[in-house]
Amino acid sequence: MTPAPADHSWWLASRAAGITALLCLTVAVGVGLMMSGRVARRPGWPRVMLAVHEHAALAGLIAIAAHGILLLGDGFLRPTLADIAVPFAMERERTWTAMGVVGGWLAVALGLTWYARKRIGVDRWRKVHRLTIVVYALSVAHVLGAGTDGQEPWMQAFLLATGAPILFVFVMRVLLRRPAPQTAAA
Repeated sequence: MTPAPADHSWWLASRAAGITALLCLTVAVGVGLMMSGRVARRPGWPRVMLAVHEHAALAGLIAIAAHGILLLGDGFLRPTLADIAVPFAMERERTWTAMGVVGGWLAVALGLTWYARKRIGVDRWRKVHRLTIVVYALSVAHVLGAGTDGQEPWMQAFLLATGAPILFVFVMRVLLRRPAPQTAAA
């Protein structure tokens, strides 16, 4: 007897939220890297790209939260609050799940630094914000290792199609980093 789709509704909703989170994070990181590399040179583009970056990041944070919260209703895994909030607490795919938990918390911490950037200093904020590439890498690892779609050809094609440009722009950003401007001695 085949289980009814309603038996898997929590898992399906969590899965959809996780895929949405990955998509939003991919857009936010990709656009953020393009902005930091000063790709947006057309008039008006920096403002549009900043809006896309901010909205994608916020939507990604909401989807990350939904992914974990909805998983609490999954009748197969039966995770506890600790399982979805504490790294290495969940037994299923312990390391890969922990990567997702750490990535989620790091995404929240980095996302919230936007609102504290004036307090911590814009230069320090920019340095900390560079860790968003780590969030992206952790989310990809989580999808590949713990996600039920990680081995599906469509997911691997998506990760390759979006990950290759992000990796390229990231490497170019690191390799072509401009030296700090020299200050004249008084």
